[in-house]
Amino acid sequence: MTLVTQAVAFAANAHDGATRKGSQIPYIVHPMEVAAIAASMTEDTQVVAAAVLHDVMEDCGVSFEELLDRFGERVAQLVREESQCGVPHNRATWNTRKREAVERLAHSARESMIICLADKLSNMRAIYRDYLREGDAMFLRFNQHDKRMHAWYYRSCAALMEAELGDTLAWQELNMLIANVFGDVQEVEPGKKAHAV
Repeated sequence: MTLVTQAVAFAANAHDGATRKGSQIPYIVHPMEVAAIAASMTEDTQVVAAAVLHDVMEDCGVSFEELLDRFGERVAQLVREESQCGVPHNRATWNTRKREAVERLAHSARESMIICLADKLSNMRAIYRDYLREGDAMFLRFNQHDKRMHAWYYRSCAALMEAELGDTLAWQELNMLIANVFGDVQEVEPGKKAHAV
C-alpha cells in the first residue's frame, strides 16, 4: 500500500461520520480535494500524504506521535505545521488561531505553503458556492461571523504565498475567488478597531 493510500485510509477513518460545516457532505471530501490540489503543484508523495492528513490533528485529536509512528517525521511535521491545535474552536478564539496561522505561514517552506494553499483553495471553493446561494448570510455558520475578518484572513494568506506560488493555477484560482467573494470589502485585522462601514 502506497504512502498516499495509507494516508487516505487513515484520514477516512479519522473523519468518519463528520460532515462539512453547514452541509451533509462527508468531511473526507475536503482532505481528498486538498490532496488533489496539492498534487497539481508537486509530485512529492509525502506532501500529498500530509495534505490528506492535514486536519486529523486539529479536528480528530490524532497526536503528533501517532502520525510520526505511522507516516514518518516529515509527514507528521507537515501536518503539525498546518494544524491550529491547542486552542478551542469558537468565536472567542478565532482571532487568536487565525493570527497564529498567518504568522506561521510567513515563515513556512514551500512544501507547507503548498498544503496551505490547497486547503485555502478548497475552502474558498466551498465558500464561493455557498455565497452564490446564500449571500453574506453564509458567514453566520462560521465561528467568526464578520465577513471583514474572513477577508483579512484569506487576503493575508494569499499575499504571503504569492512570491512562492503565485505562478500556479491554484494560487490564481484562490486569488480570483477571494476577489469574487470579498470584492471591495474593507478587511478588519483581528485586534484592530474596525472603521465604520
